[in-house]
Amino acid sequence: MSEKSKTLPKELQLVASAHVKYIQSLDTRKDEYEYWLTEHLRLNGLYWGLTALHLLGHPEALPRTETIDFVLSCQHENGGFGAAPGHDAHMLSTVSAVQILAMIDAFDDLEARGKGKAQVGKYIANLQNRQTGTFAGDEWGEEDTRFLYGAFNALSLLGLLDLVDVDKAVDHVVACANFDGGYGVSPGAESHAGQIFTCVAALTIAGRKNLVDADRLGKWLSERQIAGGGLNGRPEKKEDVCYSWWVLSSLEMIGKTHWIDRDQLIAFILRCQDPENGGISDRPGDMVDVWHTLFGLTGLSLLEYPGLEPVDEVYCLPKSTTERILGK
Repeated sequence: MSEKSKTLPKELQLVASAHVKYIQSLDTRKDEYEYWLTEHLRLNGLYWGLTALHLLGHPEALPRTETIDFVLSCQHENGGFGAAPGHDAHMLSTVSAVQILAMIDAFDDLEARGKGKAQVGKYIANLQNRQTGTFAGDEWGEEDTRFLYGAFNALSLLGLLDLVDVDKAVDHVVACANFDGGYGVSPGAESHAGQIFTCVAALTIAGRKNLVDADRLGKWLSERQIAGGGLNGRPEKKEDVCYSWWVLSSLEMIGKTHWIDRDQLIAFILRCQDPENGGISDRPGDMVDVWHTLFGLTGLSLLEYPGLEPVDEVYCLPKSTTERILGK
């Protein structure tokens, strides 16, 4: 805990050491049913936990060598990564693998012991629909702006964005824009905070943020804050800690973070902590999980809560990582 955060009232203090222990404990629960029930999220979960630890200032809390070994054990001959050893390759787990290796500065291991950056880039590029510009999640063809953003995220970290048709992808994102300034999962779909993040971040990576209607979008996003301070993902829905990331990161990209009540949101996130065992839940009193733990911490980082490392609002990685790799 930083000196500055120690001066805050107890209910507004982040229990950082408990969160570190909670994340460290996640891979020790192999005798629990929930552990195997979530195997399809294993690589994503490692990314969520590792990013949270970096933001908490404890990047060493998970062993680097074992982390690299696990990530590489999930890679297929085609370059893509599955969620766990033996699982089919998928865009989302491939993006998580690239983000993890970026965070722990292990691209050299990918070259030496894995299938190499070029093969990963080829796997991702082959998932682009060259007619529409969008991307599928895997060989079965489901398309979603999440996959388009993931492709841009991973390929730019690998220095391989030129493998895909960026202009066609940008055209697809623009087609997903709505009258309210937001973006949907596909053209004509309703605006949703999660999809807004993927679309605005993809446009930012492509250098086309000028295509966003910042004032109109900022108004829609700022209206996601409801009584109690939390944010929701679309009108008439309950608040959820994860939108502390999806909404705030989008506001940060368009320079409108000051349009929401910072102090109320901080208080809401901190009320969702488990102060004894660590972890953050979706709402106060609910069960914690690593997904909401990360996105609660990223929200607090964007709000400049004392003691947290800065998060990159486009990549959902520590800024120290994107500065090292991209020179941002």
